[in-house]
Amino acid sequence: MPDRRDVLRGLLVSALAVPAANALEPSGLAEPPPHKPTPRASRLIADARLQAEVDYAVFSTDGALLEGRGADRMVAPASTLKVLTSLYALDRLGASKRFATRVMRSGDTLILAGGGDPVLDTDALAELAKRLVASGATPPSRFAVWGGALPAIHEISPEQADYLAYNPSVSGIALNFNRVHLGWQAGGGNLSLQARALKNSPVAYTIQVVKVAGGPLFVWREEGAREVWQVNGNAIRRAGSRWLPVRRPELYAADVFQTLCRANGLPLPAPQPIDALPGDAQELARVESPTLDLILRDMMEYSTNLTAEMVGLHASGARDLAGSAKAMQDWAEGSGIEGLELHDHSGMSPANRVTARAMAQVLATLGQKSDLHALMKHVPLQAGKGERADQRLRLDAKTGTLNFVSNLAGYGDIPGEGKVIFAIYISDMARREATEGQELPAGVVTWTNRAKLLQQRLVESWIARYA
Repeated sequence: MPDRRDVLRGLLVSALAVPAANALEPSGLAEPPPHKPTPRASRLIADARLQAEVDYAVFSTDGALLEGRGADRMVAPASTLKVLTSLYALDRLGASKRFATRVMRSGDTLILAGGGDPVLDTDALAELAKRLVASGATPPSRFAVWGGALPAIHEISPEQADYLAYNPSVSGIALNFNRVHLGWQAGGGNLSLQARALKNSPVAYTIQVVKVAGGPLFVWREEGAREVWQVNGNAIRRAGSRWLPVRRPELYAADVFQTLCRANGLPLPAPQPIDALPGDAQELARVESPTLDLILRDMMEYSTNLTAEMVGLHASGARDLAGSAKAMQDWAEGSGIEGLELHDHSGMSPANRVTARAMAQVLATLGQKSDLHALMKHVPLQAGKGERADQRLRLDAKTGTLNFVSNLAGYGDIPGEGKVIFAIYISDMARREATEGQELPAGVVTWTNRAKLLQQRLVESWIARYA
């Protein structure tokens, strides 16, 4: 029978014989902590507390649907529709397309002839005036203006307030996006209307502004050949300025051109609109727009509604917005895109509808074939309270914003981790309908900021999950 001291000695030796590796690596301390789970979209949506409908579709870069929520629900696209408009215009017109504004002469009539240039500004008209004078042109007995290169449309969206600068008239000649700059001094004095550009800002003589003691903020009316904006003086007591839409774009452009020609020593009579160009009209001078791809890049950056409508009308050749939008829809459906109900090219019409699946599919298929990514806007990141945004994330996308509608469609990328293609549509249609036509209803800024933060967090979660 072993001695008790021998048993204790054996136990001690066994304890000392534990492998060194185990002694140096206590269980659980040498392993990295587990990764924090990527939050599901449903959790992110709940945390946003928007009380809104959230629909989305996520595609891989090879065109496979990765995830969707309400992906086949018809929703208002707002300005994300400009994604499809860009692709349609590129396909029909070509990236190198330019639009010319010309001065022509028929007998003793000088004609300012618009070519549907969506980015024509006062500085370009000033250059055209210089070129006309350099051509040796003599003063005519009659000065005409032609805007028939595109159909005349009084306003893009009748449902929107008529004083909003992003809701102007459409014409084959459009100056400064068919906007005029209204400025005033403290107390509402010295009201002025200018065709403002970087270098030239002449007075717009065919448009008049009148201050009144009360009533609506702005009221538009016609008086013969003149547009009149009536302004509530109580709303302009502090010095300020804003752009107003132009409703008679041919006369506006011709009026400004007349002033610029006079400054260069060539007097012109008062302008008169004409419906058709004379067959014997000869070109004296011209200016051309940038190429279409550059025009579209700026349109995606600044979301200019008039540019979208003008390039869409050029692409379709239709005589109204409804017919032009239908032609674009037919083109998209012919390319395999379903889930569209279109009424314009800018997204302003409240009747426009798309599905998240359709828009993400447009980006994943037609967009990648046409290098749409290069035209997309780099969307700045949002940060929650007390947080910092992950600056590695890059969002190249098109926003779409209406009252209580916030949309984002494009490409998300975290270098070294992965990319996704997505379309996200967030809307509170009850509040949207209740505030139709209002410029900045109560609560919309806070709601929109929260929606944008949610969009960003969704994209981050998809890259983490599917990379």
